This record gives sequence, structure tokens and C-alpha cells, in this order.
Amino acid sequence: MFHKEGFKIILITFFITGFVCLAADAYIPIPWLTYSLQAIAIFFLIIVLQFFRNPKRPVQFNHNQILAPVDGKVVVIEEVIENEFFKDKRKQISIFMSPINVHVTRYPASGVVQYSKYHPGKYLVAWHPKSSEENERTTVVVKTPKFGDILYRQIAGALARRIVNYAKKGDAAIQGADAGFIKFGSRVDLFLPLDAIVTVQLGQKVVGAKTVIATLNDRDE
Repeated sequence: MFHKEGFKIILITFFITGFVCLAADAYIPIPWLTYSLQAIAIFFLIIVLQFFRNPKRPVQFNHNQILAPVDGKVVVIEEVIENEFFKDKRKQISIFMSPINVHVTRYPASGVVQYSKYHPGKYLVAWHPKSSEENERTTVVVKTPKFGDILYRQIAGALARRIVNYAKKGDAAIQGADAGFIKFGSRVDLFLPLDAIVTVQLGQKVVGAKTVIATLNDRDE
């Protein structure tokens, strides 16, 4: 299954691949060169297909858990001052996505979207300390039943040139549901309340809509 954001480029890539393969076979008399060009075209098609894949991931809804919003590797776990919305101290968990990861952004928890804003900006490498505040990005705040307001931020990287955000103020956020897409390598930051119990470690690989990022197990269901 492929994400709808990739339908156009997948179709174009199919046509280009088919044209290259047929043209190489018809007009290049050197067999090894023909096969090489065809192999390169097919390899490029495979890369595009894997980049826009959108695997189905059933979710067992749990208001006491925050799920990973994206696939990738945890690169930041720290307490910081979040300056855009909360303007106070929060726990930040950042996940870096490489070009080979699934790039669908999913709601980390169920609730109601309270805030959604796009910010134009720079294209620093996604792991740069200032990328969270200076890069092109979108910020979304979801009011949840147990954690209160949580914030996630899609951040463009050096390669990412388009962030797609579906969340609008007043929307119902459903844990694990499709909330957007980031094209090419990038990063997503989560800002959680200080009493959230972080359940991942630095360097850990996480899976969107599957890996539990944080819990509030000391609260009632």
C-alpha cells in the first residue's frame, strides 16, 4: 500500500522507467550498457516505491500511552523550554527519519487538535540543535484525556522540501491515524508533560503507531 502523497511521482517514475527500459533495448547495441541502464531505472523505481509505502498498522487505543508518530531513531530525550505554544518546561523526544524509513506521520494519541501552524524556514540537517526552531516545520497540539495538551512538530531536513500536515484546529485526532507526510529525511519532535514516563532510550529504533514512547501508568484508565 502506498501513501496518496506519492501517487503522482510513482506514476511518473513508472513511465520514465518503462521508457528507459524500452529505449535502451531498442537503441543501444551494447548489451552490458543496455542491461546497466535498465537496472538503474528499475532500482530508482524501487527506491521511490519504498519511500512512499504506507503499511497498515492496527492500533489498540490506550489513553495512557503515547505512540511513536513516525518510524526512525530516537536522537533526543531531554527537558527543554518549549517556546512556541507552552512557553514552559516539557519533556522532548525527537525521532530522526532517514530516507529509507516510512515517512507517514501518525497521531501519537487520541484527542482534539487545539493548534496547528505552518512555519517557513531553513533546511538545516535534521539533527542540528536549532532545526526544531529554525527549519521549515509544522506544529500541532492535541488535547488528550490523560496527558493534557501534547505537541508534535514535523521538521524538514536538508533533503526534505515538503511537509504535508492534515491536522486542523478542531479535528478529532485518532491515535495511529494518518496525520501527514514528510518527503525525504527529516525529524519529528514530541513535547510531553514532565510527569510523562519516557519508555524509549537514545539510539532506539521506533515504529510509528507501534512503539510506546511514554506512559502515565500511575493514572487510572
